[in-house]
Amino acid sequence: VDAYYGPPQWQAEAKTEALTPAQIVERAAVLRAELGAGGATEDALAALRRQYLATQLGALAAYANRLQNPGPRDFDREAKALYDTTPPLQEHAEFDEILARLEQLLPGAGPLHQRVTEFTSAYEIPEDKLPAVFRAAIEACRERTREHIALQPDEDFVLEYVEDKPWSGYNWYQGNAKSLIQINTDLPIRIDRAIDLGCHEGYPGHHTYNALLEAEFVDKRDWVEFSVYPLFSPQSLIAEGSANYGIELAFPGEEKTAFEKSVLYPLAGLDPDTADRYTEFQRIGERLAFARNQTARLYINGEIDREQAVALLQKYGPSSLERAEQSLRFIDNYGAYVINYNWGKRLVQEYVERGTTSPQERWEKFADLLASPRLPSS
Repeated sequence: VDAYYGPPQWQAEAKTEALTPAQIVERAAVLRAELGAGGATEDALAALRRQYLATQLGALAAYANRLQNPGPRDFDREAKALYDTTPPLQEHAEFDEILARLEQLLPGAGPLHQRVTEFTSAYEIPEDKLPAVFRAAIEACRERTREHIALQPDEDFVLEYVEDKPWSGYNWYQGNAKSLIQINTDLPIRIDRAIDLGCHEGYPGHHTYNALLEAEFVDKRDWVEFSVYPLFSPQSLIAEGSANYGIELAFPGEEKTAFEKSVLYPLAGLDPDTADRYTEFQRIGERLAFARNQTARLYINGEIDREQAVALLQKYGPSSLERAEQSLRFIDNYGAYVINYNWGKRLVQEYVERGTTSPQERWEKFADLLASPRLPSS
């Protein structure tokens, strides 16, 4: 359960009852049967609601079934069962051309991942500067989001720095338009991650998404099923995909780099004159995102072992050994969930930009998507 803000007694009852995975599978099947197929008089929103709940229950049952049958896994079957989508299949060789472009940008001796680590070390935020940099980044994300999306007047978040996590950032939604945002400091945090995490975890990402769902469905319509967010479900593809697309929506074109150069680089004590080259590196490297999916696919399917997976994550990161091991730790914990960040972003972007011609139209369609019971398959 990623977030829960429904009746407290339900949470207490669930802990006391302590259902087994087998019982969860059985009860989910019963409830899906009770939902039925709807009727001819059912309106479009009611049909979306019923389909949403049925699909969420299907994902819950699939995950519970995997817990009680921990045998061989299939990455694509898992993606379809849990996230209501089939991600594209891409071989690692398809990404070699991108590595070649990074070779040209960062020439020199030694493996590319070493040169990347050396180059990016100049863009790490000093630990004592993290609070100021992240506060400024998140406030900018919030300000830009508020220009287009009506947020609750009392919405807010608490920001914490943590260690020993498999992720770089996390939003723990608390209900009542409040969030706990945690930033993992196990590894040095680079300057580009301030805006990325500020938008992704906050505005217009996870905090905004959950607050809109709560306001629209739980508070306004009393659709209590939206007060529980099961992590391994289609909801996560919409959540992660929209959070990543939200970065570009809030800071389109050159606006992210311009804000970083004028505000964040000085706060971090970094040289803004070098920002353009770092941005070029980032834009080339973004195209490697889907390589991680393929590594996860091979690893989960048992076609490669841990050592081979780390080597591929290092090569196609390109990243240090420490970052590759953290990435594999995430795959160990979350499996096919990795598709939600890149494939989810592409699906959301295609949906939002189809038929829209202006930034304002994109914001409006994006906000409608966040406050809707829409599934990846729809």
